[in-house]
Amino acid sequence: MIELGDKLLSLDLFEKKFVCNLNACKGACCIEGDAGAPLEMEEIDVLEESFDVIKPYMRQEGIDVIEKQGVFYMDEDNEPVTSLVENGACAFVYFDKNNSTKCSIEKAHSEGKLNFKKPISCHLYPIRVSKLRNYEAVNFNHWDICSDACSLGNELNVKVYSFLKEPIIRKWGEKFYSELIQISKEIEIEKSKK
Repeated sequence: MIELGDKLLSLDLFEKKFVCNLNACKGACCIEGDAGAPLEMEEIDVLEESFDVIKPYMRQEGIDVIEKQGVFYMDEDNEPVTSLVENGACAFVYFDKNNSTKCSIEKAHSEGKLNFKKPISCHLYPIRVSKLRNYEAVNFNHWDICSDACSLGNELNVKVYSFLKEPIIRKWGEKFYSELIQISKEIEIEKSKK
């Protein structure tokens, strides 16, 4: 782990390679897992206020769940996460003509109807952020369904933090991303000395 301000960064961010390969996984991270996508409290407000804008892009079963229980629920760690339909898929998921999962929130955003792209936890994936007492732990989430993304990342030689430049800047800013570039360079220098 590397300490950077109030963050503990996994070395995997700089050493692992990753590029989403939706042709291979079909967006499985949106329909598999044991909970919905983590949400920040202000994101809940946005989703509740924007539901009527997002709704036209959703599947009926997602709409039904949200109208019944709301845009989120509290997971086993007592953290807010997106609501799920019966089969475990995120309520905001829809399927394109290739049967790949797509995000109705992101679709509303891309069509200019919403100023919010999608929950930051989704945008940052496969980075997961955990709150510790005095730190945020920033880790690479290893999941079998992303093996094709790791293979493509290796093939294209794209590090995790590089692939996630846009969401990292969205979450922590340009200065933070510049510091990640510098850390990566220092790691490479150290490796070359061995």
